Amino acid sequence: MSIRVVLGLVASLNLELEQMDVKTAFLHGDLEEEIYMEQPEGFKVPKKEHLVCKLKKSLYGLKQAPRQWYKKFDSFMEKHQYKRTIADHCVYLKKFPDGKFVILLLYVENMLIVGQDINMINNLKKDLSKFFDMKDLGPAQQILGMKIIRDRKARKLFLSQKEYVERVIKRFNMKNAKPVGTPLSNHFKLSKKSCPSTEKEKKMMKDVPYSSAVGSLMYAMVCTRPDIAHAVGVVSRYLSNPGREHWEAVKWILRYLKGTSKLCLCYGGAKPILEGYTDADMAGDLDSRKSTSSYIFTLAGGAVSWQSKLQKCVALSTTEAEYIAMTEAGKELKWLKGFLQELGFPQKEYIIHCDSQSAMDLSKNSMYHSRTKHINVRYHWLRDAVEQQEFKLSKINTNENPADMLTKAVAREKIGLCRDIIGMDCK
Repeated sequence: MSIRVVLGLVASLNLELEQMDVKTAFLHGDLEEEIYMEQPEGFKVPKKEHLVCKLKKSLYGLKQAPRQWYKKFDSFMEKHQYKRTIADHCVYLKKFPDGKFVILLLYVENMLIVGQDINMINNLKKDLSKFFDMKDLGPAQQILGMKIIRDRKARKLFLSQKEYVERVIKRFNMKNAKPVGTPLSNHFKLSKKSCPSTEKEKKMMKDVPYSSAVGSLMYAMVCTRPDIAHAVGVVSRYLSNPGREHWEAVKWILRYLKGTSKLCLCYGGAKPILEGYTDADMAGDLDSRKSTSSYIFTLAGGAVSWQSKLQKCVALSTTEAEYIAMTEAGKELKWLKGFLQELGFPQKEYIIHCDSQSAMDLSKNSMYHSRTKHINVRYHWLRDAVEQQEFKLSKINTNENPADMLTKAVAREKIGLCRDIIGMDCK
């Protein structure tokens, strides 16, 4: 999520975007404990085979290796006056006296470096190369399997997983399947009733790569495809014992991706303004009758954060379901607010759009106390946040709410509208 937020700023403000990679990152860590290992095969010292080696440096495979690498890198950044952000400890920021800044994002051994001045970025690159074994990849083109495409003239940046999606489709033999227009059709009524109950049915599903397919879909959903969030959330509920109908739903999602593989997130073309949307679907789960909460936030016209998940309790009314969803969205907005403020990009106001007037009224006062006192106390945090003016709630028409596609199966026209609002486009 931090990557998408920073990329949104890059596109909107036309910043420099460079990438570096650390070679053998985990070997840089310093060990704090005494650790011994057997002599590696092929490197055993004659007549001393019974002896072990004392490690002086971290090695791949050690539980401590990732932590020790991070501590080493964090120490380096601190010495060079880079401040670690509180919101994300893998994002570092340095502000210079002339008002310019450099932001560094670290993901294991991958780095994105952002700033207004390429010379400042190059100075950081030189310092990193002196201390670590680095590979300079130049202008960023790909990060974590996501392709970065920039149009600096139009101040736009596209984040695409087209190649990954096509590999997934090919891997699960859906290359020749007929594309469909929605991630999940209304005719799917998925529940535990469709799970195999006999040994014969379980044997038939044994060779179906259900878990692998859902995992592959989940990676696409988490990175660049919020439009399949609801569908992936539904099929992932049956990972332990999937049935034939559940597998048909997974194949339907793959067919949808086949027809929309070129879709990507588009940032820029507008000011870096944060917008939030939330929605809920009352008692959508046929097994537990729990409701689905969803939210989606956009920055500079493109989605940066989204979620679609079952609520932890059974809501007794639409108002309650929407109220719980708004609370979850409010907590996410608080994190985004803090992150943007640390980076030096505070918003004039922070707004969450919701299509439930009754839930908004409940968040402002306790006028429905007799009918809502059963609601878990933790969800009334929303009322305090609104009262303290941490953010505002704004009424929006259901037809203009992109979070709607994250709670239930919607028609082709509606999902197209939702995609447009959150900056999903073809490149």
